[in-house]
Amino acid sequence: MIAFAVVRYIIRKPSFSVFFLIGFILLTFLEAWLAWYVFSQTGEISAFQIIVTLFVLYAITFGYHDFKRLDRWMRKRIDAPNLLTKKDYEEMEKHKDPRFQAKHYTFTWLLHLTVFIVAQVSFLVLSGVQVNELFTLDVDWFGSESYELPPMRTKHSTPSP
Repeated sequence: MIAFAVVRYIIRKPSFSVFFLIGFILLTFLEAWLAWYVFSQTGEISAFQIIVTLFVLYAITFGYHDFKRLDRWMRKRIDAPNLLTKKDYEEMEKHKDPRFQAKHYTFTWLLHLTVFIVAQVSFLVLSGVQVNELFTLDVDWFGSESYELPPMRTKHSTPSP
């Protein structure tokens, strides 16, 4: 990304800087493939796989628009007369509009909420917990001085007499 920034903003060759951006995207996909390959070989999930997955998810959802905004901001800071187009100025003004911001942030909040709920339901389904176990209230452990009575009973935990 540093090579992209140097070529685009210092050398001022925006068409050539696209090659560095494409290279960055290809390396990201290579990392994603490597994360999948490691998982397929080991069957375990590592921190590397989680980080790469989160980065790729961000890149394909919000990353594009954030990158475009950062690019416009950088071109404005450099203040070269031909770096920003009329469309760029219009887009920057649109992002200052409170109604646009409210609509944008409401949409992204709902999208995040949906992803969160889907992830939590997926984790619940994959954990093997039965629905009737979720709503069973067992308070035998309350007030007990024994560490053997767990607040949540599982299939493997049995209370001692």
